[in-house]
Amino acid sequence: MKYCSNCATTLTLKIPTDDSRLRYVCESCGAIHYQNPRNVVGSIPVYGEQVLLCRRAIEPRHGFWTLPAGFMELGESTSHGAARETLEEAGAHVEIGPLYSLLNVPHAEQVHLFYLAKMPTPTFAAGEESLEVALFHESEIPWNELAFPTVKQTLEWFFADRAAGVLNGEFHVRSRDVLPSERI
Repeated sequence: MKYCSNCATTLTLKIPTDDSRLRYVCESCGAIHYQNPRNVVGSIPVYGEQVLLCRRAIEPRHGFWTLPAGFMELGESTSHGAARETLEEAGAHVEIGPLYSLLNVPHAEQVHLFYLAKMPTPTFAAGEESLEVALFHESEIPWNELAFPTVKQTLEWFFADRAAGVLNGEFHVRSRDVLPSERI
């Protein structure tokens, strides 16, 4: 970050008064420019025993499979963002359920949140950011072609919990930190 988005003055990196971290500060207008993690919101769209995945048409990881997800927009909740991303990337209308997984990805400055989602019908179509979209049984998941560690972890948790019958009753949100060494 070089210039103030308020007045276009060159920024200074310093610890502001009453703070403990280095921040970009505008000496002209006094604005403090905070840099915070971005939320990636998505869903685990389920139709019967199958999960809907998208093959990415964009970088990073062009051509690899993922759950429908993307950056949360201002003015929306995480669950609304997950439903929007599912519609945009997979052309699927879903009934968003509870938050299922939360994965911290500090090296990418992101937090990934995935919601359980029910597909009332098997209606879907590739959006602009997807090459193709398909329903997969657990045995058909292209594990070696998944785009991101957060998607792989979420799917592993989901299938394990489904097999254990945990998804039909009370469960706790799954969460963990993803390390830089886990990049695919």
